[in-house]
Amino acid sequence: MIQLLASDLDGTIVYNNEITAMDLEAVKELKQMDVKFVICTGKTYAMTKDICNTLDPVYGIFGNGTQIMNLQTGKEIIRNTITNAQVMDCLEIAKKHNLHIHIYTDNKIIVQENLDYMAYRNYVLYKDHVNFEIVDSIEKYIKEQNPNILKLILSGERKLSKIKREIESKDKVTAIQIKKYGEYIDKIVGKEYEYLDIVPKHVTKYQALMQLSTYLHIPMEKIMTIGDNINDMEMIKHAGIGVAIGGSYEEVQKVASYVTKNTVKTGGFAEAVSKFINEKRSENVYSRRI
Repeated sequence: MIQLLASDLDGTIVYNNEITAMDLEAVKELKQMDVKFVICTGKTYAMTKDICNTLDPVYGIFGNGTQIMNLQTGKEIIRNTITNAQVMDCLEIAKKHNLHIHIYTDNKIIVQENLDYMAYRNYVLYKDHVNFEIVDSIEKYIKEQNPNILKLILSGERKLSKIKREIESKDKVTAIQIKKYGEYIDKIVGKEYEYLDIVPKHVTKYQALMQLSTYLHIPMEKIMTIGDNINDMEMIKHAGIGVAIGGSYEEVQKVASYVTKNTVKTGGFAEAVSKFINEKRSENVYSRRI
């Protein structure tokens, strides 16, 4: 029996800040069946606070694992922030390769020079939820403000695999590479690009979910995960049931236990809940009655 369901947001249950009525109903059903609902997103808590209020999850994993929060009490359980020194090392490499830079703090997104790539996408979707500040130099901003940085994103139109290896070899960080090409093109930005989502070493959604699993005494085999993007692969692969939303990255679909027929726009999340939680509960009740 699944005791906890951890779901990505964008591309999984949220599309351009909208959630289908089917998916909202599925979330309500999880509560009725006493299945803990956990948000597991690359976004910060500040960016997703309104969505959290709508979905009312019990726990939240934010920033690809930089924060774990009890959303019923507002208590932060775990925080893994990237150091300013690590960010400075990454900025040195970013400048060398002429990459676009922005950083995330608890309540701000700091963008160097101009809104472009992921920074522009986030501005369009989250400008009403989090403060954006455009600065001439993030290096100067860090030296003057000494912010507590949750994560860093470097974006560019070139292939970033070599830069990812360069960054990870120089410092103790993890750089998640996301490609927005072809069918996965970012329609909001309107061009193809790649970005590196940089967090502390060994900080991932999956690692955070394992920590939450230990904290709640719920084994991974009783956890179901749902996602669509590269940063969801590990948690989908190692969960008791790992689901890829229809239309998700091909690499994600390959490691999933199940790929939904529906997409994020047509209730893929609700389909997964119906198939693996509602139906299984009904089967178990029927078996006990027999």
